[in-house]
Amino acid sequence: MPAATVPAARDALARAALAVSAVTHVKTHNPFAVGDIVVSRELGFPVEKMNGYGCSLVWGHPQGPTGMRAVIEMIEQMVMEGGGVGLFTGCAAGDSAMSVLVRVDV
Repeated sequence: MPAATVPAARDALARAALAVSAVTHVKTHNPFAVGDIVVSRELGFPVEKMNGYGCSLVWGHPQGPTGMRAVIEMIEQMVMEGGGVGLFTGCAAGDSAMSVLVRVDV
């Protein structure tokens, strides 16, 4: 389950024709902290730059409201920091996951 977010993130990036280097913000929903380590290592995004203002471990489940809160928080962070491209990725039950990319221009 912790690794399921990586293929979902790669798929979202491929569909948007973006490289990880274009991503300025990453927000995740993982039930275990090891999931963020896996995302960081596999995508090459610095773990210390992920989940500004905390991760979803403090909010719990279900995935839908938790994921939406994380996306909104990521958007707010990008607005405060001058914009960018945000990647949200979250795992679900079993080995499934989803990802979405959001661009904020200010």
